[in-house]
Amino acid sequence: MNFIDTHTHLDGEEFKNDLPEVVTRAKEAGVSKVLLPAIDMKSIDSVLEVCRQYPDFAYPMIGLHPEEVKGDYQIVLTEMQKWLDREHPFIAIGEVGLDYYWSREFEKEQLDAFEEQVKWSVKYQLPLAIHCRKAQNEMVHLLHKYEKDLPGGVFHCFTGNEKEAAELLSFDKFVLGIGGVLTFKKSHLPEVLPANVPLERIVLETDSPYMAPVPHRGERNESSFVALVMQKLSECYGVSADEIADITNENVRRVFTKLP
Repeated sequence: MNFIDTHTHLDGEEFKNDLPEVVTRAKEAGVSKVLLPAIDMKSIDSVLEVCRQYPDFAYPMIGLHPEEVKGDYQIVLTEMQKWLDREHPFIAIGEVGLDYYWSREFEKEQLDAFEEQVKWSVKYQLPLAIHCRKAQNEMVHLLHKYEKDLPGGVFHCFTGNEKEAAELLSFDKFVLGIGGVLTFKKSHLPEVLPANVPLERIVLETDSPYMAPVPHRGERNESSFVALVMQKLSECYGVSADEIADITNENVRRVFTKLP
């Protein structure tokens, strides 16, 4: 049984001392592929380096994370787009989106940067990996402008309620990324997901090194732990882990069409 971690930051400093062991554990757990989002210019190089080290296992995305949107964001986006205008290995635009959780200082800039990268998704027909915190209304409003031309994507790290799920699922080419929060004691996802979200609209992710699932909560997350998310989904939906793996793998192939 194999499955895919659709969102992991294995290029981060948190893995610099033991990345080979982390990758080995992931493969032993059944992870067949990992998708790595860039979040700024610097991380493009680190993401590509991990993908070079682990061909046929690690695959890169390119994007400017909303928390990295600052006054120079237009310069950064111009440099990033140069990658897309030539032959490149990127399978998606991500990690992009809106984040007003900590501050709205760069609200206008975030909206502008997100819209520009949504346009990339349309132009280059690459799916989006979208990060959104405290900004779903703004995100949905913007996406509706491009909905008919978007190739699809993932609403990364979904933790919402029934109404929020329905709103996101109205974008019929998109899926929800489900990670470690599903396993948290106070999470409402075990009830919300089976009642409102078909398995055909879910992909697995860790967002490692962040948000490790139970029983590793509070520790560094890693891709092997995606198996724990899969197991919890199996319990929630009342189907086998094999079925979860098969369905979510097919969902990944449907959304990430550039993935071998």
